[in-house]
Amino acid sequence: MAYNVENWLTMDRYVDGKNLKGAPKPEKEKQAVVSLLARHQPDVLGLCEIGEASDLAEIQEKLKHAGLNLPHLHYTGGTDPTRHLGLLSRFPITSTAKPAETEYQLDGKTYGINRGILDATIDARGKSYRFIGVHLKSKRDSEQGDQEVIRLHEARLLRRHIDSIFKTAADARLIVYGDFNDTRATPAIKAITGNYNAPAYLTAIPAKDSNGEAWTHFWAPHDIYSRIDFVMVSAALKREVNFPTAKIIDDADWNDASDHRSILAEFR
Repeated sequence: MAYNVENWLTMDRYVDGKNLKGAPKPEKEKQAVVSLLARHQPDVLGLCEIGEASDLAEIQEKLKHAGLNLPHLHYTGGTDPTRHLGLLSRFPITSTAKPAETEYQLDGKTYGINRGILDATIDARGKSYRFIGVHLKSKRDSEQGDQEVIRLHEARLLRRHIDSIFKTAADARLIVYGDFNDTRATPAIKAITGNYNAPAYLTAIPAKDSNGEAWTHFWAPHDIYSRIDFVMVSAALKREVNFPTAKIIDDADWNDASDHRSILAEFR
């Protein structure tokens, strides 16, 4: 499962009509996240918008108490001191890696990728899976520059890391997932997936909810529903995807947990 859990971290918040300084994610929202995940029992869980390492450990512990034991974890981030990436797994994490390139130039200045790139390899039932997790620049304005340009630079850094993996292992079994903050036809997503029918092309797994709808995020201030979360696979892994069972989780309490809906993908 790939899931942006919406600010499981300490920050200033507006809760129940009150402005709160330095507040954690409300317990009601935390419980909704945990309940949703416990119902669907993922073996591997890729998370966005995690605060400190202790926040990831808290999720892990709460899930264990709810009947979902994911004892192995990896936590990483980028230049953003607030939001990080996390991975929880039922199976052992055999190795982790960091991208060689994490910076880009914009208007004569150097910037680092905000949330970083998570890279962790898991061995499950005799097979190896390399998970690449991201959370690209949001659609909100930035002092750095145009948010679409920033996101494209981050997407290119991700693609360079993916290409570096293919250079050493053309048959790499990659699962590239996360909150990409862009839709399918945009330059950023095209930069990540690569050229169609090329050996290094990444296939975005189609997924829909119980009503046949494919959106994963509701941006309430703008009243926009969009598909910006994806799970993509390399050619070596595509044949093992159980495409009919892939789905966007639309449990009744999804909106109590996060402004994103998670994606579930199964592999044979």
